[in-house]
Amino acid sequence: METCAGRLSLILERMAHWMGPNHPCGYLPGRDARFTYVSPAYPLSPQSYRGLLEEGFRRSGNWVYRPCCIGCSACLPVRLPVHDFLLTRSHRRVLKRNADIDIRVSVARFDERQFQLYVRYLAARHPTDTPVSRDDYWSFVSSSWAQTRFVEFRSYSELIGVAVVDHVPGALSAVYTFFDPDAAERSPGSLAILWQILEARRLGREWLYLGYWIGGCRKMEYKARYRPLEALIANRWRRFQVDEPLRSSVL
Repeated sequence: METCAGRLSLILERMAHWMGPNHPCGYLPGRDARFTYVSPAYPLSPQSYRGLLEEGFRRSGNWVYRPCCIGCSACLPVRLPVHDFLLTRSHRRVLKRNADIDIRVSVARFDERQFQLYVRYLAARHPTDTPVSRDDYWSFVSSSWAQTRFVEFRSYSELIGVAVVDHVPGALSAVYTFFDPDAAERSPGSLAILWQILEARRLGREWLYLGYWIGGCRKMEYKARYRPLEALIANRWRRFQVDEPLRSSVL
């Protein structure tokens, strides 16, 4: 805990926070994970959350957390400098493949169609024996203090994907994306990220925060395909260029 506390900046010393219990890591088998949480008593807002994003935090529902695992620093907070982002041939193919997609942006509100798509996505990509409820879903994607938008991707009125995006001063934060498993050939996850990058540019924002990249975790490999990419390492943001391998240590 002392090692983790040493990585936190002065912003944490001004707020109440507490450590969660150890639990099995959902990304690296055989390891335990632990989070430090911002106290619910701390007044959160899009403005304060922007500062927390810069410190490597992320939200799940109303909870704001940061990995603080003993003996492990594999989770790297990453963000894209959207005005320096370079489209690759692969990215251009994704955009061309989805030129017919209709994109709609709305404020955060529960939508049954979106929930059913989320259920289908989890069943295909993250199957469990525990059914997900509407309350589970909504408490995960929504927040009482965040400025959240739901971005729908539609093909001929058929909903094929949803990106949940938080707006904060100077940046967008990608909360979660889920999509129709039968539409995987369209690369809807990549389309969602590319749309958020271009939308952040249009709005004059500087960053798109992408959550955590974890070396050795297949589920997180896709984040390294967007360059240049910045990672928070030893409490400092470091930029990785197009051909530079992303790594969690400082050389």
